[in-house]
Amino acid sequence: MDQGNCTGSTEFILLGLSQMQEVQLLLFFFFLLFYIIILPGNFLIIFTIQSDPCLSSPMYFFLANLAFLDICYCSVTPPKMLADFFSLCKTISYGGCMAQLFFLHFLGGAEAFLLMAMAYDRYVAICKPLHYAMLVNREICCTLVGAAWAGGFIHGIILFGLSIQLPFCGPNILDNFFCDVHQLVKLACTDTYAVEVIMFLNNGVVIMMCFILLLISYAALLLRLQTHSLRCESKVASTCISHIIVVFVMCSPAIYIYALPFQAAPLEKVVAVFHTVVFPLTNPMIYTLRNKEIKSSMRKLINKYISWQMKS
Repeated sequence: MDQGNCTGSTEFILLGLSQMQEVQLLLFFFFLLFYIIILPGNFLIIFTIQSDPCLSSPMYFFLANLAFLDICYCSVTPPKMLADFFSLCKTISYGGCMAQLFFLHFLGGAEAFLLMAMAYDRYVAICKPLHYAMLVNREICCTLVGAAWAGGFIHGIILFGLSIQLPFCGPNILDNFFCDVHQLVKLACTDTYAVEVIMFLNNGVVIMMCFILLLISYAALLLRLQTHSLRCESKVASTCISHIIVVFVMCSPAIYIYALPFQAAPLEKVVAVFHTVVFPLTNPMIYTLRNKEIKSSMRKLINKYISWQMKS
C-alpha cells in the first residue's frame, strides 16, 4: 500500500514500532498484558494511601500524586499505539498530534518537578528532622504539587506554542508511534533553527539540570546519613535508593532522546517505548516494593476486600 496516499494535509502518518504484522500482534499482547497487570496496581497504591490513616505522611502524599501522574502520562500515547497495531494505515490528525505533544510534555515535565519536590521532602526529613512538621506540612505539600503541575504546564505550552505555528506543506511521515517535537519540527517547510534551539533548551537542558540536581541532592543525603544511627540509616537510605532508581528510570531515556540537539538518536523508538509506556507505570511500584508500610497496608486492604466478597 502506498502510505503517501493514506492521509491528507491535515494528518500525519505514523510508521509505528514495526511494519511486520506478526511483530505488531506480539507487541499488542505484550503491552496489553503489561497494562492489565501494572495499571490496576497503580490505582491500588493511590487507594491504599488514601484509605489508610497510617500513610498520611508527606512522602506517601507525594507517592500517590506520582502514581496518578504516571497513570495520566501513560494515557497519552499507548491507547493510540495499541489501536494502531490493527491499522493498515496509521494516521493521526493535526489536532490529535498537537494534543498528544502537549500532554506528553505537560505531564512529563510535571513528573520531573514532582521528583524534585520529593527530594526536598527527603532533605528536610534527614537534615532538619525537628522542623519537618513545619517545613513539610500539608499546605506546603499541596503547594509543591501545584507548582509541579504548573511547571509542567509551562513546559508543555511552550513546546505546543512553538509547534503549532510551524507550517507543514511537504512530507507528513513520522518514523515513530506518537507525535513528538524533535521529529515533527523536521517536517516543517521553513527554517526551524531558532525553534530547535528553544526546544533543546526547554527539553534537553531542563531535563539535564533536573537530573544533575536530583543526583547531587540524593548523594548529599546519603553522605549525611552516615552520621545517623544504623537503624535509621538503613530505613532512610532504602527510601533514598528507591528515589534514585526512579530518577534514573525517568530521566535517562528523556536525556537520551532530547539532549542530542538537531539529530535523531539511534534506537530512539525503542527508548521512547520504555520512556512513555513501560517506565512511568513501574515508577510507583519501585517505591512500593521497597516500602514495608505500604506493602503491609495493601495486603490488609486486599484481605479485607476478599473477606467482604466471601461474606457477600
